[in-house]
Amino acid sequence: MSDIRIKTPDQLALMRESGRLLASVFAYLDPLVKEGLSTMEINNLAERFIVDELHSRPASKGQYGYPYVLNTSVNQVVCHGMPSEAHKLKTGDIINVDITLERNGYIADSSKMYLIGEVSPVAKRLVNQTYEAMWKGIQTVKPGATLGDIGHAIQQHARENGYSVVREYCGHGIGTEMHEAPQVLHFGVPGKGVALKEGMTFTIEPMINQGKAKVKTKRDGWTVVTADKKLSAQWEHTIAVTADGYEVLTLRDEERLKMNP
Repeated sequence: MSDIRIKTPDQLALMRESGRLLASVFAYLDPLVKEGLSTMEINNLAERFIVDELHSRPASKGQYGYPYVLNTSVNQVVCHGMPSEAHKLKTGDIINVDITLERNGYIADSSKMYLIGEVSPVAKRLVNQTYEAMWKGIQTVKPGATLGDIGHAIQQHARENGYSVVREYCGHGIGTEMHEAPQVLHFGVPGKGVALKEGMTFTIEPMINQGKAKVKTKRDGWTVVTADKKLSAQWEHTIAVTADGYEVLTLRDEERLKMNP
């Protein structure tokens, strides 16, 4: 617990601003991510918007030697999909766009699934249930709850819907650094693990597979795919633990409207 950085109200305000700006990147991309667009074009659009319009820094670029602004994970790609000029989106694709943004020293991290053209009911269900699984995890967050509570809620929802949870990758603490303590697993046992405290900030970002949980990394050293070549989906938000629950720092406008119709 001593390694976990509890944020002050002033630090949370800075994180909230980074999260707000990151949400606006998705709003900008929403009408643009469609059939025929290359994944590199998505990367370039996001970089230009973050740098030129938001006067912020894309925090993923250069992190651990990664050369791009975001990850574009299509269909059977679980995470860390690398943008490419050659990879153009086609109808039926599902794609996770994972973006980070740093402003005034504080980082926000979020990802969103996009459905391209006419998507099969099977793919659409996976995307929707993965989103629900993320929220099941988020809704357990409050002081005194544990990381195991988060993981269990996500795992239970996935299993009930016939899916598997990727175990090799997890959420993470976040703040002035992209990856801080603690690790936030998307499976777990209720009541086990670190107890949550007000001021903790971390991501919840379940990767849910249509088939088995096993994954493998491609030769580029980054791209992670399902071993059985079945579909995978992921959603992600940056969360703060509040005095009586949670705040989603990267909440997007369309989600806000759903929550407050």
